[in-house]
Amino acid sequence: MRAEEIVDEFPVVDIDSPARDAVKLLADYRLSGLVVGTDTSDKPYAVLPASQVVRFLVPAYVQDDPGLARVLTESMADHAADKLSGKTIRDLLPHKAQQVPIVDAEDTIIEVAEVMSRLHSPLVTVVKDGKLCGVITASRLLAEALKQ
Repeated sequence: MRAEEIVDEFPVVDIDSPARDAVKLLADYRLSGLVVGTDTSDKPYAVLPASQVVRFLVPAYVQDDPGLARVLTESMADHAADKLSGKTIRDLLPHKAQQVPIVDAEDTIIEVAEVMSRLHSPLVTVVKDGKLCGVITASRLLAEALKQ
């Protein structure tokens, strides 16, 4: 089985899109991540895992000392998403450039799994003739692997 046989259409967000809109997309469609923009070659610019967005909601001092999470009041926790106001997708991406999980449409599911595993990504982007043709999520890959 080849990657192009199991791709799904997936939303692509622009790097300068409002972060709140992107998070709503993640939440509404229960996505494991988002494909961010494309460069001039139509290849994805980045993949933003939902876990990275969740991390953004956690105050830096709680990331430094996880025990502080217990002392935050419920009303403070209820406003965690307020940190997204005025932010863009660019602000949510790690400052250090990450390798984009890209596979070729002709790659096998083992090749797809290797890229997903090595890059710790919940999804991989699939390109054919240099252009984005879809995405394979970890859950889709596992479902296909179980069919074998």
